[in-house]
Formats: sequence, structure tokens, C-alpha cells
Amino acid sequence: MEELAAQRTWTEEERLELAAQLDADLDAFIDGLEKKRYEEGWPEDRWQEEMDKHPFFMKRAPQPGDDVHPMFEGLQKLKYDPEENTRDELALNYKEDGNFYMKHKKFRMAIYSFTEGIKSKTENPDVLAVLYNNRSAAHFFIKNYRSSLSDAQRALFFKPDYTKARWRSAQCAYELERFDVCTQMCEELLEVDVDHKEANALLHKNKMKKLEIERNQRKEAAEAKRRLTRFHRLRDAIEQRAIKFDDQRVGKKAALTEELLQPKFLPLEDHSVHLDEDGSTLVWPAAFSYPEFLFSDFQQKLPETATMQDCLATLFAEPLPCDKAQSYRQGNVNVYYENRKVGCVHKVAVEKQLAEIIAEKGFFVSGGALLFYVVPKDSRVEQEFIHQQRRPMVYS
Repeated sequence: MEELAAQRTWTEEERLELAAQLDADLDAFIDGLEKKRYEEGWPEDRWQEEMDKHPFFMKRAPQPGDDVHPMFEGLQKLKYDPEENTRDELALNYKEDGNFYMKHKKFRMAIYSFTEGIKSKTENPDVLAVLYNNRSAAHFFIKNYRSSLSDAQRALFFKPDYTKARWRSAQCAYELERFDVCTQMCEELLEVDVDHKEANALLHKNKMKKLEIERNQRKEAAEAKRRLTRFHRLRDAIEQRAIKFDDQRVGKKAALTEELLQPKFLPLEDHSVHLDEDGSTLVWPAAFSYPEFLFSDFQQKLPETATMQDCLATLFAEPLPCDKAQSYRQGNVNVYYENRKVGCVHKVAVEKQLAEIIAEKGFFVSGGALLFYVVPKDSRVEQEFIHQQRRPMVYS
């Protein structure tokens, strides 16, 4: 029958009728299949996101913490699985990754890749030398000079004639101010290539920087010695005058320090007590407080030979802006200082020099400076200041 059908000659009309019948049978078969929704494709609202994850369409490599497509995981396994690769192959695979990250200036990712290559335990010295040298370069570009130098020297351990590693060592040693190492590396480079311009330039630059630093160190040492000598003279002058500080406990002699002599008042902090040029007179920073107005005047350099009258003449050379009654003028004010040790005040004899006032039994230097209070004579302000409650200092 089939042979007869094959041998039969079909007219064009019969062929079209048969094709229409076959199409109808196929449509009937499809319509008879079970109707259900296709759920294996990408959702319409996330198709772009899913495409970006697919290894065939992704535009960037997955970052640490990203969800990885199963196909990409399979590719990674093929590339990084120890059972699928030898140690050398694994090391080279990670080296390729690191080089890719270096090209795109992702130096921390490059460090990670080169580190994984080193951890693959390859025993090939050439591969290890390249991995250490490349990791050294990545560290160098993020200014991790100490790590970069260490890796470059490890690269030289595996490949002693590695020019790139030796040059990197020289650069790092210069940045770390390890001048002898830098000199050694540059000289070894020049032994191999006497025309190595970069090594010649760095060798000269290294020498100049070393000389500059040594010169600065000598200057700093000389200045520190002079500063120490000045402090010792100042300390001796203060001790000879038996000057007291309210930061020191009564009856306990504590060593004088620069911190103790540092003024705690902001306008005076750069003007510590010091000896004048002849080395015989102490020059003090001083604060003059006006309790009525709750503000202070500051004098940064008062010689101990000045009298309190001299100080008042300077203070009242111009009227105080807030003194509407013009009560604050020389001859119309009294000056006091506080003894915070016992919680009382002492009146100052204005004809006395500062050195005499400081030498009084109840006077203590406060916060690294001389502290005085100025009030109008025989005024309510003066009475309130004298009789206000004060508590002695308590030391913990």
C-alpha cells in the first residue's frame, strides 16, 4: 500500500488538501494537550536582573557576597576545583584573575587573587616569584609599602635575578626611608644594567633624602638639647624662688614638668613662663578677672619686676567697654588673689612687684599663670567677692 502511495502521482490540488488535513490534525493534537502556565522562564519584572546574572550575558564578574548563577558556579568549579586542576594550574588561574583586577585598578581584589594563588601550594619557583611580585605591585599602588617590600623580597627569594622585584624593593625601601636597603637594591640593578636610568635617579634621590633627614635629625636633637637646657634653668629659677602651684599637694614637693607650667587659659597657652634674655628675670602669663562682668583680660608677658600698679596702668589705659559707671580706673580698684588650698582671698598691695606677690605664703600659681581679681574699691561688688563661699581644694 505504501509502495502504491509512493508511486502515486499527486495533483497540486490533492497535495494542498493533504497539507491542510495535516495542519488540522496538528492543531487538534496541541489543543488536546493539558493547559498550564509556563513557569520556568525569567519573570517579566526581573528579566534584566536575571540576564545580568547569567554567565552568557553578564557585564561584570560577581563580587564577594553576590548571588552566583548555578552555571557560573559550575564554571568556577571547573577553574578552581583542586580535583580538576593541578597546583600549578590553580596558581596560574588565580594569577590571571589578579592580573585582570590589576588592569582595572581593583588592587584589593588583585591582592586577594594573588594570595589565593600563593595558597594553592604550587612548588614552581617561577610561578611563586610572579605571584609574590604581582601582589607586591598591588600593595604598592595602595601605598602598603611595608607589605609590598616584603612580597618583593619573597619574589627575589624564589627568583634571585628578578629585575622587576628588585626594582619594586628599591621603590618601597625609599618610601619607608630604609635607605641602606634602597641603595643595595639600586646598586644590584646597576650591576646588571649600568644604564638603568630609573635606578640611577632613585639612587641619587635616596642619597639626598637620607642626608636631609640626617640633617633634620641633628637639628631636632640640638633644639631638644637647647630646650632641655632652658627648662632646667627655668626649673632652677622657680625652685630658688620657692614658687608654689595649686596643682601640687601641700607639703609634697612634686617635680616641675612642662605640663605643670603650661597655661590652661586659651589666650595664654602659647606663652608659658620663661626666663628673659639675660636669664635672671621670670616672665609670666597673667589673667585679670572682673567678677562683676564675668570676663577677663590677659597679659602674655609680664616680667616679675613689674609692680601691680604697672599692670593696672596697662589694663586701664583705655576704659573698659562694659564699665558704664567708669568705676574701673587706676586708684579706684582693689586687686585680690585666691588661695584655693584653704578657700580664702588675699588683697594685693599694688606697690609690690609681682615677684614679691608671688613669694607670699598664700599665693599659688593657678593653671600655669598668675590669676588676679579686680573689683572697685569699697563697692558692693567687692563685698560680695570677699564674702562669697569658697571651699578648699580636695585632692583625689
